[in-house]
Amino acid sequence: MNMSGKVVVVTGASRGIGAAAARAFAEAGAKVALMARSAEEIAALAAEIGDAACAIPCDVSRYWEVGQAVAATLRAFGRIDVFVANAGVIGPVGPLTDLDPDAWGETADINLKGVFHGMRAVLPQMVTQGSGTFITISSGAAHSPLAGWSAYCSSKAGAYMLTRTAHAEFADKGLRILGLSPGTVATDMQREIKASGVGPVAQLDWSDHIPPEWPAKCLVWMCGPEADAWRGDDVSLRRDEIRRKVGLI
Repeated sequence: MNMSGKVVVVTGASRGIGAAAARAFAEAGAKVALMARSAEEIAALAAEIGDAACAIPCDVSRYWEVGQAVAATLRAFGRIDVFVANAGVIGPVGPLTDLDPDAWGETADINLKGVFHGMRAVLPQMVTQGSGTFITISSGAAHSPLAGWSAYCSSKAGAYMLTRTAHAEFADKGLRILGLSPGTVATDMQREIKASGVGPVAQLDWSDHIPPEWPAKCLVWMCGPEADAWRGDDVSLRRDEIRRKVGLI
């Protein structure tokens, strides 16, 4: 994919999939707006990428911050062609009857409401442009319940339904809305899961996880017409078919 002239927003861009995606889009020629709560980390990444990047501190759980971040991106680059709703947390892990309700709610605020906030802020601009791609970072946990992961599974399932609903509402307006289910990725989140010891994912070895550069490359591929068959649904990077299309195997 040649992304020259395109503007891409990536939330949760300070590390993991988000940071790898920012680099991949920039390498493909796009201008990138990096959003995350970690101001210093995204500033360092923007400096690494150069003039094609800007860092905008933003907490996706707060709509007004997302709205201001989108407005700042438009001031900097004039348009937004792609929005990658990547920010996410694993949340409290354990039996749901033992979990702190506030911590459970914070996971929903980031993983679910954060996606809605991004859609609410950017989709009107994309409709005005007549084009745009919105990609949600989904998960196998959105489709399969995992004991001990009630906050993560529920919030990701909600985000998946947001993807489907937004597609139903905006597909006829020229927008492409889809999700990426990357599988298990070698990021700090996997270290948290490993430390929890809860569930089958916690039993995996580090070598079982794919590098964050794989989903990053897939995200760039998803901005092209080859991914149109998955609009309104999740692209699963666990499938060899997708890995071949992206050029990973």
